[in-house]
Amino acid sequence: MKIAVIGCTHAGTAAIVRTAKLYPDAEITVYERNDNISFLSCGIALYVGGVVKDPNGLFYSSPEHLAALGVDTRMRHEVLNVDAAGKSLTVRNLETGEEFGDTFDKLIVTTGSWPIIPKFEGIELDNIILSKNFNHSNTIIEKAKTAKRVVVIGAGYIGVELVEAFEMNGKEVTLIDAEKRILSKYLDAEFTDRIEDSLEEQGIKLALDEKVVRFEGQAGKVQKVVTTKGEHEADLVILCIGFRPNTELLKGQVDMLPNGAILVDNYMETSVQDIYAAGDSCAIRYNPTGKAAYIPLATNAVRMGTLVALNLVEKKIAYMGTQGTSGIKIYEDNIAATGMTEAAALEAGLDVATATFEDNYRPEFMPEFEKATFKIVFEKDSRRIVGAQLMSKVDLTQSINTLSVCIQNKMTVEELAFVDFFFQPHYNKPWNYLNSLGFAAMDAQPASEREERAARSVKEETNV
Repeated sequence: MKIAVIGCTHAGTAAIVRTAKLYPDAEITVYERNDNISFLSCGIALYVGGVVKDPNGLFYSSPEHLAALGVDTRMRHEVLNVDAAGKSLTVRNLETGEEFGDTFDKLIVTTGSWPIIPKFEGIELDNIILSKNFNHSNTIIEKAKTAKRVVVIGAGYIGVELVEAFEMNGKEVTLIDAEKRILSKYLDAEFTDRIEDSLEEQGIKLALDEKVVRFEGQAGKVQKVVTTKGEHEADLVILCIGFRPNTELLKGQVDMLPNGAILVDNYMETSVQDIYAAGDSCAIRYNPTGKAAYIPLATNAVRMGTLVALNLVEKKIAYMGTQGTSGIKIYEDNIAATGMTEAAALEAGLDVATATFEDNYRPEFMPEFEKATFKIVFEKDSRRIVGAQLMSKVDLTQSINTLSVCIQNKMTVEELAFVDFFFQPHYNKPWNYLNSLGFAAMDAQPASEREERAARSVKEETNV
């Protein structure tokens, strides 16, 4: 069996390692256009901020490791064309310029994503940098040495982590975003308001609800970011606007979402037999809605890549979908979210209710205890949990994984209220905070209201 793999970051590495172990007699060739593999881009802010001293720790595999598994890893090789029906590739060696062809029995497409780069006037100026790969991180660190004023465009996870890192390194920092709130895809206003206050307390300037119009500079270097509401001086600009799937090679050959994310079945196979895809190049099944969505996360990528290998010859293990579970630490706050925010649920047309619960996470007789804030989003009629968020000084972020499982298994708020959790004063109260969150949801929409809604529904059906 001849297997070709295009791209080798999270999904690619997971697929290759597992495939090599499962099919030791297979001929596996990997084409990667970069000079490194398996870089953990989520660690860029930690590296830029000096928390991570040795960047080698941000790689969890290498061409040498893959070679030891019998994999032919072609670094600095770019696939120029894929003939899906003819099962062939055209490849260029970026070191020599040589072009050659290859064929495959099975193709694994793990081409990942690439930052969105709007065509702003002045985008070609020096010191305007992307934040995606290892080379970007090294460039950011080098440029930051002489920069006094740093502007980060995009208030998602990467952007927020970077402004914190730059501020802690003594820079004057501005965070620009077209949305009215930071982290709006992940958290509702109750949480983002507090995070914004925290950033501003540290001297970070927030320029929200502002769209970038152009960049201005002198002698070829950026000096100013002009927005719809003003101007922001800058020696260094980092673009963190978002990502789009890197799937041009298969455009018109396999089914995709409008943004180019490849659609796969439950076994990671595309609409063309023997062509598989995983990771940031793909759409995922979003369990809160049951629909395909684009949520590029390393956790999704490694699971999907592993499933490609397991299902490459025989369909064995089906994809379970995802809740888009994520977490972030901003200064002293530990924050995590899973599933839909209230805003996202309403925008998607779901009829939801919410409940917020705040309490000390463990008994007050303990020497120290900290407040924790939780929010849950659930369907009014079915009571099904579709999203949750939490924030606390003490690290309770693993609790969001529990709530992710609840969404995965279509649990109701009543079930959450009575599910079995241990009690130990070092860690929680007799009623675990997640049980209490379930009770808060029950209290937010009492049984009488639910019965009234049910009665109305029956009456409407009878009238029809």
